[in-house]
Amino acid sequence: MTEPLTRPALPRGVSSSAQLYLRPLDVAPVERERCTRGAGTGRPLAPGAGGTRLVFGAVELLVRTGGRLLRAAAPADALEAWAVGEAAPVAARVRALLERLSAPRPSLGPLCFDRPLVMGVLNVTPDSFSDGGDYFDGDAAVAEGRRMVEGAADIIDIGGESTRPGAARPSPEQERRRVLPVVRALAGLGPTLTVDTRRAEIMAAALEAGAGGVNDISALSDDPDSLALLARHDGPVVLMHMQGTPETMQQAPRYDVAPLDVYDYLEARIEACQAAGIRAERLIVDPGIGFGKTVAHNLEILRDIALFHGLGRPLLLGASRKSFIGTLSAREPAKARLPGSLAAALHAVQLGAQIVRTHDVAETRQALAVLAAIQAPQ
Repeated sequence: MTEPLTRPALPRGVSSSAQLYLRPLDVAPVERERCTRGAGTGRPLAPGAGGTRLVFGAVELLVRTGGRLLRAAAPADALEAWAVGEAAPVAARVRALLERLSAPRPSLGPLCFDRPLVMGVLNVTPDSFSDGGDYFDGDAAVAEGRRMVEGAADIIDIGGESTRPGAARPSPEQERRRVLPVVRALAGLGPTLTVDTRRAEIMAAALEAGAGGVNDISALSDDPDSLALLARHDGPVVLMHMQGTPETMQQAPRYDVAPLDVYDYLEARIEACQAAGIRAERLIVDPGIGFGKTVAHNLEILRDIALFHGLGRPLLLGASRKSFIGTLSAREPAKARLPGSLAAALHAVQLGAQIVRTHDVAETRQALAVLAAIQAPQ
């Protein structure tokens, strides 16, 4: 277990073998930042293709070395100056992370990241944790997908496998029968369709049927054929973190430092995808709230969500109706967790998350519209 140790000033003589991370601080809409601290003092935070929405004025440096976690905060310019005096690998890592934090997130096909995007969850399953059975009938699933179109979903994520804790996995043929008719029926209606699957054969069939991308809870690690398959295709690929499998993930999950461990995993999966020929520009990262994590782990990740911008890819948050919301509140059933879902989503968006995955598309779109109006320049 890593021993937490807080340092008030930037440390000196950081080992070249230390693991370094940067978390943006003082994140604010650009117009508010100019009013409060003067124009030009902030750096853009993961701007979308349409321009900068948020800036950050300072960063927290996190250093894992020798079983300790060192934390120190400083203005970004001061951090750059500090890095000059450190070992070359340390300085290079700091520069790379600062560049990733401020690098534009270019459009990915029709997906433009100059505003938060809404991904609707469409589970064509009999046993998903929240809506299992609601849309197991193909006609009901298509009708719900059309409602998501009316609710202005940017993405509809269609899945035929329940990934709730302890869920049994369907056969490939069962998954195919559930997913493909819905993909065919919703293709061409406007939103980008993604298929939520761990199987390369389902990915291939769904892409052929009209899906535009893939969302894999195993970050393309479950099926050895998925990397090569997606290297031959275009479109978005969501890489999610999960500890274990849906069958085992909630059996006493453990981390050293949850946000950093998740970060390391996603960084390694990005590198694996690139090595397989999948362009980094196609990748989206998801820290996997609720997948092999306790309530405390989920809260740590949400508090440090801006850390994941250091991966240099668009960031997706999927906290909709998750059980931690009921645990923190009054043990409400999944369908009564909309307020908590919106709280998590708005928190993440205010820290720069580009995509929110939700069961409640219209309600989430409304909440984001109000937030955007409040933050709009005057």
